[in-house]
Amino acid sequence: MNLPPGLKLVAVSKFKPIQEILLAYNEGIRDFAESRPQELKQKMDILPGDIRWHFIGHLQSNKIKMIIERVSLIHSVDSLKLLWEIDKEAGKRGLVKDILLQVFIASEETKQGLNQDELKEILDQKGRFPNIRFCGLMGMASFTLNRDIIRGEFAGLKDLFDRVKREYFAECNNFCELSMGMSGDYQIAAEEGSTIVRIGSLIFGDR
Repeated sequence: MNLPPGLKLVAVSKFKPIQEILLAYNEGIRDFAESRPQELKQKMDILPGDIRWHFIGHLQSNKIKMIIERVSLIHSVDSLKLLWEIDKEAGKRGLVKDILLQVFIASEETKQGLNQDELKEILDQKGRFPNIRFCGLMGMASFTLNRDIIRGEFAGLKDLFDRVKREYFAECNNFCELSMGMSGDYQIAAEEGSTIVRIGSLIFGDR
């Protein structure tokens, strides 16, 4: 894979065995993503300590404590309630936790994410979370072969990111990440302004 300069690769290692993750690690990859807290915790306990772990799945409030101390970035904060719980658990441990707000951009109702009103509700209260560092937005495009639809969804998310940055985080250097693009659409995502792509099957093969 040839990625543009400045685009961060996160290898999606969910459901993959330790041996395969180590092969990718030995090729120089240091950012890996998981979607289940228990699986992530098990892998963090076994694999090298310099791996930067990302959480990309739907996170239940009662599972936060399993991962919060060692996960590098939570991509999938999709509710105000979850944000409060992450802030609370981080505060208990004296942490400031890096998160992305997941925005709903796809046509499938099964996809997770905040709508515009929910996003605004969180942003209007952003100062009430002392143990949270807002680092950007995340989105998942529709599962379709129509590349124009995918491009439109990614372009819309980039426009939203720019607006949120301008209106809420103009003086905040931490708010700089736009996590969009996976194995099938990462090239479009890169063209539309992604800073992080989440790649699974192109690295590990089909699940």
